[in-house]
Amino acid sequence: MSRFQTSWEIAKRSWAVLRSDKTLAWFPVLSAIGSLLVIGVLGGLFAVAGIDDSSTGSTLQPFGWVLIVVAYLALAMVQTYFLAGLVAGADQRLRGQNSTVRSALDIANSRLHRLLPWAVVTATVTMILQAIEERFGVIGTIVARLVGLAWNLVTFLVVPILVLEDLGVGDALKRSKDLFKKTWGENVIGQFGLGAVGFLLMIPGLILIGIGVAIGTAGIIIFGAVGVIWLLASAVVVSALSGIYRTALYHYAAHGEVPGEFSGIDFGAAFRRRERGNRGGMFGSPSNN
Repeated sequence: MSRFQTSWEIAKRSWAVLRSDKTLAWFPVLSAIGSLLVIGVLGGLFAVAGIDDSSTGSTLQPFGWVLIVVAYLALAMVQTYFLAGLVAGADQRLRGQNSTVRSALDIANSRLHRLLPWAVVTATVTMILQAIEERFGVIGTIVARLVGLAWNLVTFLVVPILVLEDLGVGDALKRSKDLFKKTWGENVIGQFGLGAVGFLLMIPGLILIGIGVAIGTAGIIIFGAVGVIWLLASAVVVSALSGIYRTALYHYAAHGEVPGEFSGIDFGAAFRRRERGNRGGMFGSPSNN
């Protein structure tokens, strides 16, 4: 099976899990709503405080920087929290248990002492990379994007580890790095496949928006609105699929367990481990290398 076929199979199996438990799609929705609320509240404070006085040529005031830092931290916490809920719900589903938004968020709530420090770390990394982009121009952008890509790959399993193993941030980072070394191919292939699916899902929405722009005001109102809704729905689906796959990959990387919902994939291509380890597990065993 080619890498493209493997990526497509991963996306299909993640979709099958989402179809069997549509409540998992609520977590990206709640994350988006929470993020918008954070942006709205802090943006309002930013405007009301009159922090940037361009008429006097002054730059951003100290309180403005405080709000920016708070915004990064709040957004990181919202996104981390609901991703943790998605991972908890996907874990319950993959184990054959009933999953609800409430039960998954209860698990996330029990890990708040782990999730908050991780949100601080992710927000700090994001701010540093953003600063590099803004300070060093094109070169800074290239460096920041490459570092950000590497960071996302190495930390892909941190949230499942925090939620399912209840480790501290330092230990979770180390464990995620170790698991990444074992399954870097699956990590890259899975993310590539889901990214490709996301791109394909966006195309109809972009076409609808383009048609609306070409028609004019009436077209923008009708076709543009439908296109935007399509794009938002696509983003929700891809985020949910990513959380499901992240959880499935964690089970395989950490325990050698292959969730039954992924049994249709050629595991020799999709989940080939880089070193031999535990091959047993409640979900079954991966195929021989």
